Amino acid sequence: MLRTPAGRRRLDILEWLKDPVTHFPDQGQADPVEDGVTADAVAAKLGLPLEAAETHLELLVNIGLLRTKRIGRSVHYRRDEMRIAEVARMFEKGW
Repeated sequence: MLRTPAGRRRLDILEWLKDPVTHFPDQGQADPVEDGVTADAVAAKLGLPLEAAETHLELLVNIGLLRTKRIGRSVHYRRDEMRIAEVARMFEKGW
């Protein structure tokens, strides 16, 4: 999943969300660190249509690497650091 060209985009998303303040524009009232960033912001950063960005984000949510939070009409995405550490440990052990 992460070794394909699309996987590179997913790795980029995970990397950018480590420091969302640096990589994404101001999200208005939402705190990018605590609340996450919108799919619109991710799509703009990737240079992809919103639907394509949402596909990448939903896959990362479905495998537990991202969490979502609804604020008003927008869904915000942020990293799940505990799950990412768990997956990293599995790879270190030769999963």
